[in-house]
Amino acid sequence: MNGHAVANNLKVLELTLTPLSILVLHGPNLNLLGQREPGIYGSLTLENINRLLEAEGLKLQAKITTFQSNHEGVLLDKIHGSLGQYQGIVINAGAYTHTSVALRDAIAAVNLPTVEVHLSNIYRREDFRHYSYIAPVVIGQISGFGVQSYLLGLQALVHHLSKDEV
Repeated sequence: MNGHAVANNLKVLELTLTPLSILVLHGPNLNLLGQREPGIYGSLTLENINRLLEAEGLKLQAKITTFQSNHEGVLLDKIHGSLGQYQGIVINAGAYTHTSVALRDAIAAVNLPTVEVHLSNIYRREDFRHYSYIAPVVIGQISGFGVQSYLLGLQALVHHLSKDEV
């Protein structure tokens, strides 16, 4: 076995022993899920969604860390702090999706594979929701499938990371 093959085999072994670590960020007003406009956002609470993400993470052999803030600067600090801690990010930036160049720049700066998710289909809503500052710097965007948007985003990110690592 040549050195390159040994290195690849060690990398595969390391991946099977060390789960991926994924940060899931929830933006403003998502702490009100379950009571805020259930016709648009559904009846699940953020705690319910986090439990589903953690369970899906177990299936995917990924450690999931969830975090919610209504404050843009706090979300920026979490993104900056993700370097060396996580292999990827799933983000529902809420209304900051349509307003925050700072979040866009932070995601670009840390250069971690990131998936943007939304519970509702942002393209079937008000015109101002049709533009995402984040979309140009993420690997993909999933919207309109309720809680499945988060789960599909997590699955896609883990697949992307596994594909890139092996």
